[in-house]
Amino acid sequence: MNEVWHLYAMAAMYCVGGILHFVKPKAYMRIMPNYLPNHRELVYASGVAEIVLGIGLCIPQLKNVAIIGIILMLAIFLLVHFYMLKGEKEGAGVSKWILLLRIPLQFGLMYWAYWYW
Repeated sequence: MNEVWHLYAMAAMYCVGGILHFVKPKAYMRIMPNYLPNHRELVYASGVAEIVLGIGLCIPQLKNVAIIGIILMLAIFLLVHFYMLKGEKEGAGVSKWILLLRIPLQFGLMYWAYWYW
């Protein structure tokens, strides 16, 4: 394991984020777009994906696959970020400027993952 510490910080961030999908699923279900079915199942599936991809970052043989998975996952999560901009209810009470700031942050996270490829 010759990687720098931020790769492991990223891995921990995704694992913690994934665990939160199971600890606080209602918070995630509140922001799910109406046009997606089975909100609870999607919240749990995305939590599993985050955990698996976070662990994958720490396994040299799986690191590049995990990076591609993270970039794809973050691209899919953009749907939720744009959906939350639709209105007050969809935004779950989060300030509009924070919601807007999350979009470039999402691309920053994608670049951060790509940097390790």
